[in-house]
Amino acid sequence: MRLMDPTPHTRLPPHTVEVQLMLAQIYLDQHLYAAAFGMLEVAARSADPRALNMLGRAYERGWGVVRNIPAAITYFNMAADQGYGWAFFNLADLHMAGRDIPQDTALAQALYIRAAQAGVYKALTMLGLLLEDTQPPCPTTTAAARQYYQAAADASDCWGFLNLARLSLQDGDHAAAAECFQQVLQTGFRDCFLAMKALLPHIPDPQRSHLLHQTEARLRS
Repeated sequence: MRLMDPTPHTRLPPHTVEVQLMLAQIYLDQHLYAAAFGMLEVAARSADPRALNMLGRAYERGWGVVRNIPAAITYFNMAADQGYGWAFFNLADLHMAGRDIPQDTALAQALYIRAAQAGVYKALTMLGLLLEDTQPPCPTTTAAARQYYQAAADASDCWGFLNLARLSLQDGDHAAAAECFQQVLQTGFRDCFLAMKALLPHIPDPQRSHLLHQTEARLRS
């Protein structure tokens, strides 16, 4: 497969890049993946890091093109070389999952840190999960993970709130968990609502019934 080599003579005017990215997102939302891929290919000729990152996502997910993880990594690296936070995050996810490439949690952690430093606050949640997953359970590591989740929540990241709720449930603090769940409902989206729904059986009524009703409403909207 021949990868593009974005060079100055191929750069597009900024307004053209914006239009191509907007159209690509519209096509993605409509599941018109081949059309979206075409838009992303054009936009990436600008060497715009957002376009390069999205083209990497297309190769990672197989949006209108044969799934190709080495190609995805190439485009993510092009965007990361420009300091683009979501490119660091996507590279971290690939190395964390270890699908099609060797798993490397140390590299994933370093990349999540770079993503967080670039303003991708979801990376703070991932750093908390890494702490919980890679260390023997103990109050010290749980407290450190909680600090990451709190930092993510302070930036209005729904996953930060969700994990704070989970830890509050583990501590038996149902009031704090319910408060965090309310924040998830305000800041989250479908995947986060589904994860929240799976935790709700661990909270007693009447909070459980009330939160479940709200969650179902958000999932229908």
